[in-house]
Amino acid sequence: MNSDLELGPDGRARCVWPGTDDEYRRYHDEEWGMPQHGDRALFEKLSLEGFQAGLSWITILRKRPRFREVFAGFDPAVVAGFGDDDVERLMADTGIIRNRAKILATIGNARLVADMPDGDLDALMWSFAPTGPRARPASFAEVAASTPESTALSKELRRRGFRFVGPTTMYALMQATGMVDDHLAGCWRAG
Repeated sequence: MNSDLELGPDGRARCVWPGTDDEYRRYHDEEWGMPQHGDRALFEKLSLEGFQAGLSWITILRKRPRFREVFAGFDPAVVAGFGDDDVERLMADTGIIRNRAKILATIGNARLVADMPDGDLDALMWSFAPTGPRARPASFAEVAASTPESTALSKELRRRGFRFVGPTTMYALMQATGMVDDHLAGCWRAG
């Protein structure tokens, strides 16, 4: 078997990156690479991917329930109203990543999303999804860190004032939301 795949306890071959962590395996099996739509859901992914910058995704995944709690379920209209007291509350919360720049970016990004007509964030992000047939990667060496599409999405979001939306972060978002499906050939999730 490909060294970038492993046989899980359920007998299924899957991408090796979740390892033996049950939550990570559940994320791989049920969320990663699955098409996700809706401004609120995509704002959550945008925010969490921004918090992940420089860290491992499992760190964010384990803290996601607390992130959802303290960021009002990632409702852009609510988060857009956060002020200085909320920033200090978030900076004191050990259940999340306490990075002032990332917290401020999340609030600022929420204000931008809240100002958009409903459905526009979804339409904007998905407009950068690659189209046409795409070869399924056989190994992680074939998976890019960024693509022309993620670079274009990053540029457009930055042009609109969004922060923590670099090309690599946007490619991770594209993978997480199913805009691209990088499950390796041979993984049971590969379509």
